[in-house]
Amino acid sequence: MRVLVVQNYDNTGLGQVGAALAEAGADLDLRRPYQGDPLPHDAGGHDAMVLLGGGQNALADEDYSYFPALLDLTRDFADKDRSVLGICLGSQLLARAFGGTNQIGGATEFGWHKVSLTPAAKSDPVLAALPESFPIFEWHDDTFGLPENAVRLAGSAVAENQAFRLGRAVYGFQFHFEADTPMVRDWSTSFAATIAERHPGWNERFDGELARNGADADAAGLAIARAWVATI
Repeated sequence: MRVLVVQNYDNTGLGQVGAALAEAGADLDLRRPYQGDPLPHDAGGHDAMVLLGGGQNALADEDYSYFPALLDLTRDFADKDRSVLGICLGSQLLARAFGGTNQIGGATEFGWHKVSLTPAAKSDPVLAALPESFPIFEWHDDTFGLPENAVRLAGSAVAENQAFRLGRAVYGFQFHFEADTPMVRDWSTSFAATIAERHPGWNERFDGELARNGADADAAGLAIARAWVATI
């Protein structure tokens, strides 16, 4: 199992997705195109693709000139029925790749928030085993409109579209299910200045928020990661 991982921003990792891929014995091909790494020309050398998040928006082609090629590559994976996973920015890029709309700003969520599954999720191979609602880590300002033929799988009070599926196994997740407790702790340190400016009081709230939500969020995130890996 050879999986292409596209990292779009410093200090964004696979987290629980990485744990699930390791359990499956996957061979990871990590590319950082924002640092100059070339992208593959097509999906031929890989069985699946993961698009990670980032602080930029999904329309930032001027600063991230590889975005159009990345959209083309994503469509080739889908055309070849290879599993694709987009998280946060990755989900917004997926929506764009398949004709959805991108809304820049106006949908800010940070911290653990509750997401609710749609009726369609009850029969979805990745989400069917999850509770109808659960806390999960969010960190975004943007949102997206669904592409035509996408199956809406989850939403929240702030962002109506939190998860969707296209075809058999192209999945977009706005929420950071990969971000388990250790990753959230790391982000809270690594991005401390940004968080303090944008979300004051987070350090003071962190322990209480973690106690209320961490265990359930970690369990849900790992379940999603394992179920997506099973689609490969």
